[in-house]
Amino acid sequence: MKYHLLLVAALAAATADAHYIFNILFVNGKKIGGEYTYVRKNSNSYNPAFPDIVDKNELRCNVGAKPGGGVKTYEVAAGDKIGFKVFNNELIEHPGPGFVYMSRAPDGVAEYDGSGNWFKAYEVALCGGREAPSGDGSWCSYNKDRLEFTIPPKTPPGEYLVRVEHIGLHEGHVGKAQFYITCAQLKINGPGGGTPGPLVKIPGIYKQTDPGIKYDKWASKPAKYVIPGPAVWDGN
Repeated sequence: MKYHLLLVAALAAATADAHYIFNILFVNGKKIGGEYTYVRKNSNSYNPAFPDIVDKNELRCNVGAKPGGGVKTYEVAAGDKIGFKVFNNELIEHPGPGFVYMSRAPDGVAEYDGSGNWFKAYEVALCGGREAPSGDGSWCSYNKDRLEFTIPPKTPPGEYLVRVEHIGLHEGHVGKAQFYITCAQLKINGPGGGTPGPLVKIPGIYKQTDPGIKYDKWASKPAKYVIPGPAVWDGN
């Protein structure tokens, strides 16, 4: 009974923690524009989506985040370090993995709905070679203010939707993992030469029952964490 009460209290505290949204673009450590200047705005603000989103088109860029709306496209180079910062000086205050997916627009990215092919360009999960978390601090993204990745140098040039995602797992064990997603619009220059893959469609990258989504971080001995989604492109 005592353990149950402690668990309920911990869950309540976790739910009350600040939510977050990645709406500020950084390039090579420099802030570019303001909130939503280069990021599509979702209609659920900083609140998360839940696992029923994994079967919907909204999994691409979040609820209500559609082409148009005056979002600008920023020009970068393959090899640049791109950061997606949390709004209002908040932090990533939930345990879980982070990802970046990219999809090359067939024409201009401003009107692209993300229905084409995607590849995973980055993932971050547990630190220090851990297979399972020993606490929330085991997650590399925990209490950070952004997710950052380097555009693979051989990325084919063109205009891309760049999708950043963090999955909060504190209620994963009851089927309520929290999905924090945004999409930036980037034009990437460079020599190209790479063949991104594996290529996937979104939705289609996750199932609600994936062990890395329906995950029990509260277990006395948490299971080995299995990262959901496709493999990261190796850059070649």
